[in-house]
Amino acid sequence: MDTAARNEEVSRLHDAFRALRDGLSAEIVGQQALIERLLVALLADGHLLVEGAPGLAKTSAIRALAARLEADFARVQFTPDLLPADLTGTEVWRPQDGRFEFQPGPIFHPLLLADEINRAPAKVQSALLEAMGERQVTVGRHTYPLPALFLVMATQNPIEQEGTFPLPEAQLDRFLMHVRIGYPDVSAETEILRLARERARSALKPDAVLPARLPLEDVFAARAAVLDLHLAPQLERYLVELVLASRDAARYDETLARRIAWGASPRGSIALERCARARAWLAGRDYVTPEDVRAVAPDVLRHRVLPSYEATAEGWDGERLVAELIERVPLP
Repeated sequence: MDTAARNEEVSRLHDAFRALRDGLSAEIVGQQALIERLLVALLADGHLLVEGAPGLAKTSAIRALAARLEADFARVQFTPDLLPADLTGTEVWRPQDGRFEFQPGPIFHPLLLADEINRAPAKVQSALLEAMGERQVTVGRHTYPLPALFLVMATQNPIEQEGTFPLPEAQLDRFLMHVRIGYPDVSAETEILRLARERARSALKPDAVLPARLPLEDVFAARAAVLDLHLAPQLERYLVELVLASRDAARYDETLARRIAWGASPRGSIALERCARARAWLAGRDYVTPEDVRAVAPDVLRHRVLPSYEATAEGWDGERLVAELIERVPLP
């Protein structure tokens, strides 16, 4: 493909994703950050952990995204009595054939909502961990590949922690981003009321118009275009320095170093670069800026930078530590 044709194709993909974002923004009001992070995760081929109070459109957001993609969607409510087979599927005996037949579970859908993931026991979390990390599911002696497009959006409720199973650091690290969302403002909530009335009216109409669906080929083409963005060597060095500072903060501040128990792994560097590229591409640019890196760094690193015991006692968490690192590492 020559340069002119490639530019035309990229322009077409930008228009398609702009229409996708506009459609989501019109339906999910007051959660622009969540919409952007969903699209970034889609382009960066990663998974999303969303933390927020009930009723903040977490389920509605990924359901709306699924309605605009040529991809199936499944929702699993995680509970303490959930079994791995409820997620992955199981082998069923067929006496008429004299053999076992595998019945796939909801994890084989391209878009999966793991609702209140921290309410499931460790066995279920480990089954999801393999699927997220290896893009495959093992049942018995057989391993089954997952769809080429596979995006998990897991949710956590920060209000009720009784009876929950906190996610281990190994599983948290599998998530591309950990996003925290809050309540909408006055104007957004007023618009939500208007939309709720419109939806109630349209539910009474059998001839409702469905949104246009984006082909998965366009999603994969956009992912390739994201990887072609220009990333200056100085900016790449800054990105790496930001992650390295989480492991050796003493170069910038001795007190901050004592507050960090563990820094981000190389998976954090990879995630930071992929998310910065995706954000730049969504903005219509063919290059990455320092602002792209700094904008996604809190969501990429807050679950990868662990506070020490003393820092936790003083009220520090990963988000505050990452904010301090961003302030101290000089821009290129």
